[in-house]
Amino acid sequence: MNEIKLIVVCCCLILLFGCANSEPNWASLPKAKVTRVVSGQTIEVTMSETSEVSQIRIAGIDAPDMRQLPWGKAAQTRLIELVMGKQVLIELETEKRDRFNRLNAHVWQDQTLISQQLVQEGCVLANTSYTRSYSKLLTNAQEYARLMGYGIWNRDLAMRYTPKQFRSTIK
Repeated sequence: MNEIKLIVVCCCLILLFGCANSEPNWASLPKAKVTRVVSGQTIEVTMSETSEVSQIRIAGIDAPDMRQLPWGKAAQTRLIELVMGKQVLIELETEKRDRFNRLNAHVWQDQTLISQQLVQEGCVLANTSYTRSYSKLLTNAQEYARLMGYGIWNRDLAMRYTPKQFRSTIK
């Protein structure tokens, strides 16, 4: 009897943690066209159904500041390559806008989580402080980029300050 309980508990835990970062229901996500890439973490989109223009802060990442050379510009350039002019799906993290009037959302393009790709390529840092979704996915992507020495993790040209540390030194 105890063995059966243990098996049931283990199966429940596997289901719970295995589904924690599952993909969204694609059909339910609003579509938008990317019209501008502001930085390595902010895009401007036109919503397909309403034609409303919104700025989206990509959830789960912290991109180097644009003045943090060469990483800020490199993150922006990579984001341009990934999404500029393309249709994306927007998965809101919250309805509330930030102090810059941006929506905090996950952005999907061809069923690829853009934040995960940017983190995995070493373009940006994972920042799971303000996101409920995909934390494990982003943390694993960052560990991969760090171990591989990609982008900001490159030993020869590593980013020495986090974006937050950098911004605090230039005030």
